[in-house]
Amino acid sequence: MKLISWNVNGLRACMQKGFMDFFTAADADIFCIQESKLQEGQIDLALPGYHQYWNYAEKKGYSGTAVFTKKKPLSVSCGIGIEEHDHEGRVITLEYETFYLITCYTPNAQNELKRLDYRMKWEDDFLAYLKKLDAKKPLILCGDLNVAHKEIDLKNPKTNRKNAGFTDEEREKMTALLDAGFTDTFRWFYPDAEGVYSWWSYRFHAREKNAGWRIDYFIASAALHDRLREAAIHTDVTGSDHCPVSLVADL
Repeated sequence: MKLISWNVNGLRACMQKGFMDFFTAADADIFCIQESKLQEGQIDLALPGYHQYWNYAEKKGYSGTAVFTKKKPLSVSCGIGIEEHDHEGRVITLEYETFYLITCYTPNAQNELKRLDYRMKWEDDFLAYLKKLDAKKPLILCGDLNVAHKEIDLKNPKTNRKNAGFTDEEREKMTALLDAGFTDTFRWFYPDAEGVYSWWSYRFHAREKNAGWRIDYFIASAALHDRLREAAIHTDVTGSDHCPVSLVADL
C-alpha cells in the first residue's frame, strides 16, 4: 500500500501549480493533505476511484485537512474529541480492518512562541488520543507535525534553537511520542541521511539553497516495523512550500 502526505499550503493555489499532475502520477492508495485552507463547497475536486473525507477549520482560509482513499474505511472521525482542539480542522482518522490512518496538521507555536503553551497542551492530548487508538490496533500517523526533531532535521539548527518548530519543548514532545512506541519511518530507513527536508521558507531563496526543515512525517506503531517497505521525501515536487512525503507498507 502506498501512502502520501502533503501540506499543500492552500489547495486551490496548489491546483494551479501541478497538484493534479503529481496526484495522478503518484497513484497512491491513500493521499492525505494538510492546510487545505478551504470551506465546504469552495472546490469541486473530481478524483475518480477515491473516497474523499474533509475536515474544515471554522476560520475561513485557515488550516484544514483531507484524505483521499481508494479503499473505503470502516469508519471516519474528525478531530480528537476534545472541544478545545476541534475547531481548526486538524485531524482526520480512518479506521481499517488492520490499522488506523491518522492525518494531522499540528498547531504552529507561532512567532515569539505566542502559542507554545497551547501547543504543549495539544501535544499531550494528541498523544493520549494516539495511545488509545494504538491499544486497539496499530496506527499510521502522517502530516505536518511542525517540529524538526533533531539537529540533522534542519539546515541551521544553532540559529533556530528557540524558534517555533525547533524549541526544546516541541522536540521533547516528539521524543515522548516516539518513546511511547511509535517510529519515525524516514529515520527507520535512513537514520543518518542529511540535507533531506520537507519544508523551505519562501524567503531568502531557501529552497534554492536547500535551507530547509524536515517537519512532515509518517509515524508508525512499532508493531508495524516488519511491514514497512520504503519511506521517501519527494523534494523535487513543487507547488507548495512543503513537498510530499510517502510510505510504502504491507497493510
